[in-house]
Amino acid sequence: MSNLNEQQLAHLKELLQQREQALRADIHREVNDKDDYLEVATEAPDPGDTSFADLTVDLENAAVSRDLGELRAIEAAYGRMQDGTYGECVDCETDIPYERLEVQPMAERCAPCQEAYEKTHVDAIRSNTI
Repeated sequence: MSNLNEQQLAHLKELLQQREQALRADIHREVNDKDDYLEVATEAPDPGDTSFADLTVDLENAAVSRDLGELRAIEAAYGRMQDGTYGECVDCETDIPYERLEVQPMAERCAPCQEAYEKTHVDAIRSNTI
């Protein structure tokens, strides 16, 4: 495991839990909003209303997909905490600085490895954010 102390780990776990709760609330809200717009889309006699409702549903789908991806990253971070690899870069195995983890508690790579990953996996990153 990285050189994080127990207090730092507890703080990072708390940040993960807070973000997880916020994401679950967002997903719940987005799914409910999507249902409302689907109802409007099926009832809307005006093509403009239907088009707007369809666009809104598509945007909500993208938001839910983004949030689910972030929830998966949080679950992976919990797994790394359990197996003792949290805070260790998955590529170069060096310690990820606490300051980086405090800003991005799901981070699985140090900043240089993340930058290299983003340069070589542009298509995968774009598909996760769309």
